Amino acid sequence: MNDRVTVDIQGGVADVRLVRTDKMNALDDAMFSALIAAGERLKGEAGVRAVVLSGEGRAFCAGLDMGSFQQMASGAGGQRTSDALLTPKRTEGGANRAQQACMVWREIPVPVIAAVHGVAFGGGFQLALGADLRYVAADARLAVLEIKWGLIPDMAGMVLMRGLVRDDVARELTFTGRIFSGEEAVAMGLATRVCGDPRAEALALATEIAGKNPHAIRAGKRLLNLAAWADQHAVLLAESQEQGALIGSANQVEAVMANLQKRSPQFAD
Repeated sequence: MNDRVTVDIQGGVADVRLVRTDKMNALDDAMFSALIAAGERLKGEAGVRAVVLSGEGRAFCAGLDMGSFQQMASGAGGQRTSDALLTPKRTEGGANRAQQACMVWREIPVPVIAAVHGVAFGGGFQLALGADLRYVAADARLAVLEIKWGLIPDMAGMVLMRGLVRDDVARELTFTGRIFSGEEAVAMGLATRVCGDPRAEALALATEIAGKNPHAIRAGKRLLNLAAWADQHAVLLAESQEQGALIGSANQVEAVMANLQKRSPQFAD
């Protein structure tokens, strides 16, 4: 895993980096495995309160490795790839292996912030969408690029885009594969904020989040994940249940006392 993705945990913040720098962090089979392994590890890692996902070198992630497209052009492995997409082992949430490389970041119980620089094309763009927040460089280049190769986005892009942009915008990006900047990504709703140094600002935000009541942060992520698909009654009930569990809990009392006493809180995981 370490030749594709590294994980460094300090002060409750997991700093996750794609490190295949010679290929602009392109996605190959080993990268898929490493992303899933890192995400699954962080789901149960004690003491983790926030995650930053970024790419080392010149890019966040350039998308699918060019070798895969060369195999498609030659016809090698085409039927095998098609069969794998149609009849794969899927997660409880319905994802195949490639989709899980993106969806696993939504399943991590704490906030995940993607720091995007250079390019985030195709699968790399969908990977960024798997995060809760996206901090992007103004000159970053992003694209739903699959149509360039005669394909559609199939790494959970349709699930992850639908709550961020208007339907017609998602269709334009899917049908054209056009490249857009970090600034335009924010304007469309596909990114959270333009940053001079996305990774530094993402780490700063993660550190801030790590200083909040971790049980309230996790409850907030559960509610936001639920609100993306559940009906009004389910979401309203879940709000009440989550709040009922928080009120009077040790960490909630500590948050109140720290504010009243004008001191930094000391939360327990």
